[in-house]
Amino acid sequence: MINASSRIPAWGIALLAAICLGVFIWMLTGYVLPFKDMTHAAMLEARLSRYGATEIDAMRGLLERKPEARDLLLAMHRGPDLILPAALTALLLSILIRLQPGGHYFNRPMHPAMIAAIYALPFVYGFSDYAENILTTNLFGGGAEWMFAQAILPWASSLKFASLSVCIIVILRFLAYRFAPPVDHAEP
Repeated sequence: MINASSRIPAWGIALLAAICLGVFIWMLTGYVLPFKDMTHAAMLEARLSRYGATEIDAMRGLLERKPEARDLLLAMHRGPDLILPAALTALLLSILIRLQPGGHYFNRPMHPAMIAAIYALPFVYGFSDYAENILTTNLFGGGAEWMFAQAILPWASSLKFASLSVCIIVILRFLAYRFAPPVDHAEP
């Protein structure tokens, strides 16, 4: 039987990485930096720190005063921000499949549920990124607002960054585990 990691070629992972990098550069140079130049403020989605209702209200006021900045934000969600979460989810998942998570955790074999949770991490990231985009579009798009959007947006943003960070840490852990020399646990 052919294992799953052999079905994902390294060039496929490299292509996904190149797509992610290209879309990220497109988003950064075409939307995030021009938004910052236009408003002298960072987009909420681009902030690594947590934000709340006060920052959301400040952004709403800023976008009401500068409709061209609002249009730029909404255009980003209709362009590169439609592609990046899916491409990054696919990249993270393909790397995890290629690395075949397994081994030992506190000197015990990893439980299958833990391995399944590791494979779910990229999907948590993708779902939370799309949720953040939908909530942002709802809050700042000028249409009818959902009452819960302002309360959930900071949580979606935090979940996005947390799941992405944990996924990267897990990948680095399995890379280190894969390239570390084997340890002999036999007693002398």
